Amino acid sequence: MENNQEKKQTVLSLIQPTGTPTLGNYLGALKNWKNMSDGYDCFFGVADLHSITVRPNPADLRRRTTEMYALLLALGLDPHKNTVFVQSHVPAHAQLAWILDCYTQFGEASRMTQFKDKSEKHPDNVNVGLFAYPVLMAADILLYQTDFVPIGIDQKQHLEITRNIADRFNGLYGNTFKLPEPFIGKSGAKIMSLQEPNKKMSKSDTNPKAFISVLDDDNTIMKKIKSAVTDSEARVYRKDGKDGVNNLMGIYSCCTGKSDEEIEKEFEILDESGTKAGCVRLKLNEILYFEYIKRSRKVLIALSDITYEYDCIFEKLVEELQPYDFVVNCRGNLVNLRHIEKIKGFIIYMDNGKELQIAQRRSNDFREEVNKFLQRNS
Repeated sequence: MENNQEKKQTVLSLIQPTGTPTLGNYLGALKNWKNMSDGYDCFFGVADLHSITVRPNPADLRRRTTEMYALLLALGLDPHKNTVFVQSHVPAHAQLAWILDCYTQFGEASRMTQFKDKSEKHPDNVNVGLFAYPVLMAADILLYQTDFVPIGIDQKQHLEITRNIADRFNGLYGNTFKLPEPFIGKSGAKIMSLQEPNKKMSKSDTNPKAFISVLDDDNTIMKKIKSAVTDSEARVYRKDGKDGVNNLMGIYSCCTGKSDEEIEKEFEILDESGTKAGCVRLKLNEILYFEYIKRSRKVLIALSDITYEYDCIFEKLVEELQPYDFVVNCRGNLVNLRHIEKIKGFIIYMDNGKELQIAQRRSNDFREEVNKFLQRNS
């Protein structure tokens, strides 16, 4: 009987048994593993051979390998839908790695950033296995004629060298290996440290508050999230430079499926008057003047007895407030004509006793606007 079922594309990914996976591992890789089970022919494994570059205790490595295998099943990988294996139990991984070693250039292997980083961190153990690590990874992938590899953004270099090695081998001996493609989730592909949000979340971090383990209980997770580094601004929105907030928004988005816009709306807490929490509703007629804060995108808002800071573009503010009797008196200053008590020379005397300067080159235009204002209100 002819089998008309279309052959599924192959997916492969491995994880090292170096400790309990973090939330970053789960959102960046393991969650995708589970979601891909129905649509692909999946091979998922515990990469115990990769772990021996740091010379672990054999008994500890065996225990961690077993625990990691069990954890993969607990996280939802169905062994009836997926091939779940231990790397060292399949000798072909190491065998193919040696063959590919002979088709990998020294220069391209030495340019791998992971080798450089780990060599600096462990200068007393810069071994050949660490140097050849990407080739073993290439063997893992090419052995199964893999179509897609779920990876984080920071791992693209390893997939690129895999494709280069396969392409070189195919050029010499014919179409032997498939050239794999990356599978990177739309969000959550790189979850950062909760304490240093410019660094990747890592289970080897010496600060336990920096990462969330998949085995952490609810209270522990809550404490770590609450102690996460953010910034001094009491607002939730995505912006360059707000690394801590951006990281937490990325985590929340991955866990809930919500967009940045939905998250910003959810955490836009309003007070009883309908004003955003942390903000103040001001009446234009109570504002004396605006003053641009140099080297920033902020202005100082001056009332009779208090000042506030406001994020905005000064030029746009001038344009928007022109119909409401606000006029530029000097560079970076926008004054409310309704609060001028008198003008003497190039000095403006405000009704709260504040004195402001009139720029000489703006004097004629400013006085003309004052006269128009007086005529309208006479």
